[in-house]
Amino acid sequence: MRTVQMTLDNDLVKAVDRISKLLNTNRSAFTRKALKEALARHNIEQLELKHRKGYERHPVSSKEFSIWETEQEWGDE
Repeated sequence: MRTVQMTLDNDLVKAVDRISKLLNTNRSAFTRKALKEALARHNIEQLELKHRKGYERHPVSSKEFSIWETEQEWGDE
C-alpha cells in the first residue's frame, strides 16, 4: 500500500473524521472505500454511455424483440 498526500478543505476533513468515528473506522479506510465506490460508479457510467451510444448508432427495430413475446410468462394464465 502506498501513502499519498492530498489537499482537502477543512470542512471535508471534519465530516470524514466525524463519519469515520461513527462507522468505527479511520480516515484512510473510509477514504479508500469512498474512492473505490466512486471508481465503480464511474465505470458503470462509462458502460451505460457506451451502451446508449451503441443503440443510438444501431436503434432497435420494431420487430427485434417481438420473437420473444410468446416466451414471456406473465403469471396470469
